[in-house]
Amino acid sequence: MQLADLKFKKTKSAKRVGRGGKRGKTSGRGMNGQKSRSGASIRPAERDFIKKIPKLRGYNFNSIRKKPSSVNLSDIDRLFSDGEEINPETLFKKGLVRKVSGKLPSVKILGSGNVTKKLVFSGCLFSKTAEEKVKSAKGEIK
Repeated sequence: MQLADLKFKKTKSAKRVGRGGKRGKTSGRGMNGQKSRSGASIRPAERDFIKKIPKLRGYNFNSIRKKPSSVNLSDIDRLFSDGEEINPETLFKKGLVRKVSGKLPSVKILGSGNVTKKLVFSGCLFSKTAEEKVKSAKGEIK
């Protein structure tokens, strides 16, 4: 007999419970309840956790493009005086824009509110309504 000829043989058979014989009424399963029933297996906690997570359906695309910080005209009108120049740096100094990972973000001016002063804008993006309101107040966009 060679080492390669050896074969593994399982010596102990699996315990078959609840088929008559010497084990008695409950066959080692205790009294009543879920664990005493046939086919009783409790779901693992990880599976419950996975089932509770809301699933995202359909096509999802997360853009890697950085979105500009938005500032409303009402805030600009409140904080800036007549004839002042507005750019991302001045908006940061007044506390309307925060730095993103240590850099000034691009800024978009939105048309919520009204402009009563003549302001000069540079280095900002504009919504259509904001651009119309600034030009109607005789402001300037560079």
